[in-house]
Amino acid sequence: MFDAKPFIIAELSGNHDQDFELAKAMIHAAAESGVDAIKLQTYTADTMTLDVREGEFMVSEADSLWQGSNLYDLYSKASTPWEWHQPLFELAESLGLIAFSSPFDLTAVDFLESLDVPLYKIASFEMTDIPLIEAVARTGKPIIMSTGMATREEIDEAVATIRAIGDNPLTLLKCTSTYPAKIEDSNLVTMADLAQHTGCSVGLSDHTKGLGVAVAATALGATVIEKHFVLDRSAGGVDAEFSMEPDEMKAMVEACRAAKASLGQVTYGGSEAEQAAKKYRRSIYIAENLPAGTVLSEAHLKIIRPSLGLAPKHWSQVLGKTLSQDVKKGQPLDWNLMV
Repeated sequence: MFDAKPFIIAELSGNHDQDFELAKAMIHAAAESGVDAIKLQTYTADTMTLDVREGEFMVSEADSLWQGSNLYDLYSKASTPWEWHQPLFELAESLGLIAFSSPFDLTAVDFLESLDVPLYKIASFEMTDIPLIEAVARTGKPIIMSTGMATREEIDEAVATIRAIGDNPLTLLKCTSTYPAKIEDSNLVTMADLAQHTGCSVGLSDHTKGLGVAVAATALGATVIEKHFVLDRSAGGVDAEFSMEPDEMKAMVEACRAAKASLGQVTYGGSEAEQAAKKYRRSIYIAENLPAGTVLSEAHLKIIRPSLGLAPKHWSQVLGKTLSQDVKKGQPLDWNLMV
């Protein structure tokens, strides 16, 4: 579905801090960085969780960016107001970007369908939500789905759910669902196995810092790269710590495009551009002025650049041969000079 570039998505997430003007500025900056698409997230705090402030409704993991936060408050802060979607989509499209979103419940799918989004993203934490996947599949539109911490069996179930409903083009993203993710937890070689096992195209939803993992994924065949985006990391934002600033995103886009272009095709014997350089290979040359009748020895010949003489592989064959004519220093050795 996205084989050419690869297809690079700037994820706005909640880094707009519920500031509409900031959200628009982010889209302008994303377009200038060279990405192909921007993605929103479509949910409300009430469609994500319950307003409960104890136990499992508090983020308890010590290594989490959001440790100590209440889930309801966190989703309230990070959500993108639904009334923003249409104007933000229209702005993105006016700048030449594809604009779409991740729905997090059935009402979000209905809402996004009313805006006629061109494709859908299933977030990694939602890929076990079979009713949600069924609703997205019924739209008939392309689907990008992050696999995150899903087992092979869970991936199989999600893929089978989509294929039982329609022939939606489907891309599966390798994803490490920690925020930020450690580079050593990326396990990018899984992409090839995922592609072989499911028959789907594959890509990367990247939560690591920097561009290295995205470039490596491109070299390993990723057709989609998704990366969180922020205007200024120091200004904060719920996902700012593992999001790319505009200059960084531009550098990543350029590096991924270069990585993709470098893959080329299986070829031997040098590219077309290399053919002219072949004359600078080595060959056998006359090393001094010699008269006809000279029996050639190592002292008379030299293997040097350029390559207009006999190939070096003939060295042992020409030693002991007799010159049939006078030759000059710097003359390429040829069979017709010998008897």
